[in-house]
Amino acid sequence: MQKNAENSPLVAAEALPERAILVHLYLSQVKDTENLLEFQTLAESAGVEIAAVLTTSRSSPHIKYYVGQGKAQEIADAVKQFDADVVLVNHQLSPAQTRNLQSLCDCRVVDRTGLILDIFAQRARSHEGKLQVELAQLRHLSTRLVRRLGNQDQQKGGAVGLRGPGETQLETDRRLIKVRIQQLQNRLEKVSKQRNQNRKTRQKADIPTVSLVGYTNAGKSTLFNAITNAGVYAADQLFATLDPTLRRIDVQDVGTTILADTVGFIRFLPHDLVSAFKSTLQETTEATLLLHVIDAADDRKNENIDAVNQVLDEIGALDIPTLLVFNKADKLEGIEPHIEYNDESKPVAVYLSAQRQQGIDLLFTAMQACLKNELVSETVLLPITAGQLYTQFRQHNCIKSEAFNDFGDRLLTIEVDKVQWHKWLKQFPELAEYVEFAEWA
Repeated sequence: MQKNAENSPLVAAEALPERAILVHLYLSQVKDTENLLEFQTLAESAGVEIAAVLTTSRSSPHIKYYVGQGKAQEIADAVKQFDADVVLVNHQLSPAQTRNLQSLCDCRVVDRTGLILDIFAQRARSHEGKLQVELAQLRHLSTRLVRRLGNQDQQKGGAVGLRGPGETQLETDRRLIKVRIQQLQNRLEKVSKQRNQNRKTRQKADIPTVSLVGYTNAGKSTLFNAITNAGVYAADQLFATLDPTLRRIDVQDVGTTILADTVGFIRFLPHDLVSAFKSTLQETTEATLLLHVIDAADDRKNENIDAVNQVLDEIGALDIPTLLVFNKADKLEGIEPHIEYNDESKPVAVYLSAQRQQGIDLLFTAMQACLKNELVSETVLLPITAGQLYTQFRQHNCIKSEAFNDFGDRLLTIEVDKVQWHKWLKQFPELAEYVEFAEWA
């Protein structure tokens, strides 16, 4: 593999991983070591071998190299010493800074946004996910097109059949990228319309949606599998799953509910990604309830919660009712799965272990309390011909008492969610008569 090959994927097709030099700049007196540790985890998730980690402190970024000129030369020396293939910088570099560092180090330089985009490109599986990743990559690349070496910057023309005003290779690249971005946006618009249609259908049927959100690697997909047995890929790495998955679950006294697993969040999530994944994140903005999954054993959990809330605020989902789910509680000493309630006896947090299947029943209890609307209690006299309606009552486990009259009709006392009761009234118009029959009985 050539070290200076531009636009090549971060991870090569060969079995041997690429060697990387990690660079981090502290811009304040308080060193943000957690940010650096997270960047190392990102690099490992991308599949590279970390050869060295170089850090430095400055009051402000250097205009030419982002880091100082001396540190830039140190990076170049480290590239030669460790025979590195790529330099990963834990900051967003300008196109000029990227180009300057590449020239000095004689290898590829990838900033934080480029690294996250590469991980996303590896994880995307669905057609929509691949379109979203490509759109984000092209938007990122469009600001980083530079004049290339050789004759690629020359204008067309000069030879027979090619004379004319001409167009530089740089202009051609920009035009082609602009056209491709428009094509991707049109395709994603169609996908978004389909999602909106499905969402409207669920809303019309009064089917609530519960969306899993949280910091990446908090265990959302493991929890999703524990609840739904969906078999979604889960691994101990950042952005293990990228594509949204929807599954139907049944919550007692609430009925059919849609559970959505979405992409994990991270500190300093690039705006291009938020924009490109707008249709996916819309499942979060339109949710009835958010399950904010938190790694309870992570020392940085408070900072992670703030980072997730910042992204939720950015996409307009911060005001949606939220239930905190502290996952990996089995790693905490003296903590058993339990539900925490506020002063109004409403659940605000659940402690559980998705991997060990501990506390999943408590999560359903908490979801039931959060989603359950006003309960109605009715007495219904069901004739023997109303077997379908009786089956609905049994499935929703809402029968409180049951008796038979002399004619074999069932006299039922049911307690059910008000929304579900009105759905039955629409679905079974005869239900209103059965309530009147019970009053006469």
